[in-house]
Amino acid sequence: MTHILDAGLLALFVLATSTWVGGLVVIGVVARVVRSTLTPADSVTFFRGLGRTHGIVGSVALLVALITGGVLLRHHSWDGLLSATVVVAVALLAASVAGMLQARRMTVLRRALVDRADDTQLLAQVEGGSRRALALRGLITLLTLGLVILGAGLAT
Repeated sequence: MTHILDAGLLALFVLATSTWVGGLVVIGVVARVVRSTLTPADSVTFFRGLGRTHGIVGSVALLVALITGGVLLRHHSWDGLLSATVVVAVALLAASVAGMLQARRMTVLRRALVDRADDTQLLAQVEGGSRRALALRGLITLLTLGLVILGAGLAT
């Protein structure tokens, strides 16, 4: 029975991990296309809707991947590799929460900028927030890749 449960957990883990990693790639691609094809007002509206939907799907996928991964590792002895994996997983969770909060702030700033396009101080805030958002997305991506690599090491 344990083998069947582990197989089901592994399938759920792979599906959740694929959804999380695929979501990161798709958001990057979509962001580039939207910014080059939509007006600023339409872009804000689009990303607000996308962010809400992806926030739910991505959050659930990440949590399911981390929980099922943890359960699958229940028999693994506690060592440096497992410790590093836990640290990276916690950092990824923290960075993802920070990313969601930052995305909400950027939506508010960009919506305000649509109404006050001549406000140079607001424009500077949006540009600074955009740079921080890019850095945060890069960090989330690096932590995700690190977790995938560490997980592969744990699985072998």
